[in-house]
Amino acid sequence: QVQLVESGGGLVQAGGSLRLSCAASRSITSFNKMGWYRQAPGKQRELVATITSGGSTNNADSVKGRFTISRDYAKNTVYLQMNSLKPEDSAIYYCNAVVRTTIIEIRNYWGQGTQVTVSS
Repeated sequence: QVQLVESGGGLVQAGGSLRLSCAASRSITSFNKMGWYRQAPGKQRELVATITSGGSTNNADSVKGRFTISRDYAKNTVYLQMNSLKPEDSAIYYCNAVVRTTIIEIRNYWGQGTQVTVSS
């Protein structure tokens, strides 16, 4: 079992920055992938950024050049640095971890979410 706890959300003006953190309840070194997703009211949850165990990252087109995902193994934490924020970035941001639990099973774990609101 893995618990993920997000923090760092809040209210910021357009053009501002926030850094989200996702702390895992155990070592993340063996996780297949971790990432950030977001869901705005009335919309489906969408991928923001992911990072694989090998360090490869993938960003949604809408955030390329503005958001950066990173991780700290010592702190079992993944970060999302968000710069040049826009009102359309407002959403609940969720942390995700993809973990192989057995030879044949892979599980998805989700955090409870953190609200990001960008005012114009």
